[in-house]
Amino acid sequence: MKQQEAWKEERERGISKMIGLLKFITCGSVDDGKSTLIGHILYDSKLLYADQEKALELDSKVGSRGGAIDYSLLLDGLMAEREQGITIDVAYRYFTTDKRSFIVADTPGHEEYTRNMAVGASFADLAIILIDAKQGVLVQTKRHARICALMGIKYFVFAVNKMDLIGYDEKRFREIENQIAGLIDELKLENVTIIPVSATEGDNVTTKSDNMPWYTGEALLTYLETVDIKEDIEKGFCMPVQRVCRPNHEFRGFQGQIENGTIKVGDLVTTLPSKEEAHVKSILVGDKEAEEAVQGQPVTIQLDREVDVSRGCVLTIDSGAVLTDSVEADILWMDDNALTDGKNFFVKIGTKMIPGLVTKINYSVDVNTGEKKNAYTLKKNEIASCTLEFSEKIVVDEFDKHRTLGELILIDRVTNMTSACGVVRKTLVSQDKSQIGKVDEQVRAGLKGQTPVVVEFPIGKEGITLDFAEQVEKGLTVLGRHTYLYHPAASENYAETVRHLKAAGLIVLLVLDENTAKDETLKGLDNFYANWQPDGITVKDAVDFVKKKSAFTIQNVEDGNYI
Repeated sequence: MKQQEAWKEERERGISKMIGLLKFITCGSVDDGKSTLIGHILYDSKLLYADQEKALELDSKVGSRGGAIDYSLLLDGLMAEREQGITIDVAYRYFTTDKRSFIVADTPGHEEYTRNMAVGASFADLAIILIDAKQGVLVQTKRHARICALMGIKYFVFAVNKMDLIGYDEKRFREIENQIAGLIDELKLENVTIIPVSATEGDNVTTKSDNMPWYTGEALLTYLETVDIKEDIEKGFCMPVQRVCRPNHEFRGFQGQIENGTIKVGDLVTTLPSKEEAHVKSILVGDKEAEEAVQGQPVTIQLDREVDVSRGCVLTIDSGAVLTDSVEADILWMDDNALTDGKNFFVKIGTKMIPGLVTKINYSVDVNTGEKKNAYTLKKNEIASCTLEFSEKIVVDEFDKHRTLGELILIDRVTNMTSACGVVRKTLVSQDKSQIGKVDEQVRAGLKGQTPVVVEFPIGKEGITLDFAEQVEKGLTVLGRHTYLYHPAASENYAETVRHLKAAGLIVLLVLDENTAKDETLKGLDNFYANWQPDGITVKDAVDFVKKKSAFTIQNVEDGNYI
């Protein structure tokens, strides 16, 4: 068993080093022909074993194509997939032609499985987005294009499929081409190719089709074999530490994969977040010593002195990475339960796992129009910009500068499920690289799930008594509100205390005696309510008033849900 695992690991390592390796995904709406397309490539390229080919032919006889070969069966391996006729799980396939090696991820098209599609997009260099020639560009097409762009994919192929069903009509193809042009402009996509294909009949899949003489471009496979994927060169050297290796008292090495740059014996590296400097004493690639290691290699690095480094720390040389505990990120929400401001998670960036908090949903993005909209909640499969706060400063950078240090996932602290994935768009740091985000009233409010307010209860007015205020506090406490009943002495300067209590995220019930001089400075305080009591007010009326005013979001008020 161990021998098999070692062989598999070595094989995968060898694949990742192959020159010309192309990692791509297929995506699009349900029944656009993603699995069929890849299956046809494998079949036509003679990349199947004899028993696989025979099994495919036998399965196809009872398939959905009346005995004709159903190429999708090569990838739709789950029984549920075959029964429903849709792709559910991400299917990875490794194959090699005479010109190139490939890893392809066939991703689901159904909206319910958008999270699965996002997982496939996270590893890819290129995306093939299929479009049904009869339907054109759909909302799901736009969603998938946005997610691919969000995940950093810079090369796109729009494959207009099922051309055979529209009689290989050039006019219809040009209409869809114009729809795609609008999407390209909206998302600022680069390196885009549009190819008319028929996945079932094989037109323009592996060879040029005689049925579309008006198309002068390459067949899909020819394009994939020749496309030059130019990776952005990231600044400096960077290696997130996955493990500290200490086989004996004489050796302490830091293990991880080099994400960008090169490292040599003798180089001076900086450890983050401890900001210590040390020289590289030795480099191990596997169990072999090396003088140099490069991007993509898993290594063990030994330094010439003891430094404060553990899992989640980063070894760098002029990488430009910063320390911060606050970022703005674009995220894809994947949880069945909606996201609201103030929800806390485990946040994973690089090899670091840390408690974090979504302090604010800045805006959501309409997948259909690209419009930025105010949002108080985020539902499954929606995309939004959010502000995140971490429990401590961590090493992070903008996704466009350092991919690994700019990717993140949010993990639910109760279920341990991945709730969202996203990328860092902005690190909230000042010019001196110090963090400017802080635990403020908004953060405390989010943790408590309420809007801090100050509500005045003047004793003697409209039947208000101290007992009345205490009953209101009891009613709010039962509802889970965080309150403080503050009854200052007549001579007490209470305004500053009120401000501190509100800044702590509390609902302040300010009880003032008739002989207590009112502090007029509080009138300028946000969410301060005086002279609100109607005639004949009851405890329930007061509880309902405070409950509404302290609702955490405006959306809660609009929905009539103040709990």
